Parts: sequence; structure tokens; C-alpha cells
Amino acid sequence: MESLLNLLYMYILVINIIGFVLMGRDKKKAQRNEYRISERTLWTVAVIGGSIGSYIGMKVYRHKTKHRLFAMGFPFLVIVHSILFIWINQGV
Repeated sequence: MESLLNLLYMYILVINIIGFVLMGRDKKKAQRNEYRISERTLWTVAVIGGSIGSYIGMKVYRHKTKHRLFAMGFPFLVIVHSILFIWINQGV
């Protein structure tokens, strides 16, 4: 069970790093008028566990902060994922 939990921790770390990096890359692409990372991709990464990294990336890069869905949705996902993480750790 412990190795499964370690795998989960590693997944959460990696997916959050990916979320953070994607927000930064999309911001740079927007500034250069290049082909952008789709909002669907940004949301998918956030929903599958990368909400904290995506939210931090949104704040650090000041990207998508005026989009109401992102500005409200990412913090909501952070809360949901945090509750799930605490709940999973309580069961161990």
C-alpha cells in the first residue's frame, strides 16, 4: 500500500509541474502571437490533478486571470483536490 501511495505522490508532483509549465508556455505563446495551447488541454491537466500547479502558474505568469471560468474554476479545483488528498492520507 505504501508503494502505491508513493506512486500517487509522484503523480501529483509531476502533473502539477506540468500544469505550471503549460501556463507559462501558453503565456509566452500568447505574447508572441503563436499557436496556443488549447483551453481544453489546460483544463484537462488541472482536472486530472494539476490544479495547484496550474493555479500557481496562472498567478505567477498572470495568465488567464481575467477569464472568469479560470479565475473561479482553478481555485475550486484546488479545494476539491486538497480535500481528496487529505481524505486519501487519512485512510493510510
